[in-house]
Amino acid sequence: MLYDVRTYTCRPGTIKKHLALYAEHGYAVQSRHLGKPLAYMQTDAGDVNSYMHIWVYDSAADREAKRLALQKDPEWAGYLTKSADAAYLIRQENRLMTPTAFFQP
Repeated sequence: MLYDVRTYTCRPGTIKKHLALYAEHGYAVQSRHLGKPLAYMQTDAGDVNSYMHIWVYDSAADREAKRLALQKDPEWAGYLTKSADAAYLIRQENRLMTPTAFFQP
């Protein structure tokens, strides 16, 4: 099992606009290729301009295949263009993580 943990930071005052843009143009196409995320959450306390999501894959090869298919989808390319044009995002952090030996999800 491979967990793709992604944390994004938006320009102050834009997180609601960014999440609305993603909800309308990105979530469905991304879920179609990657499956439903394990979590999709925004910060309630701390850096309130950030949110994170976690996608689960069987392996690195599974992740690579699914993300490649996503990148080839014109609907996803359209969302990425809308997101870039809006310029709400200022930072992205990705971590690929595996469960510890004693934890079996």
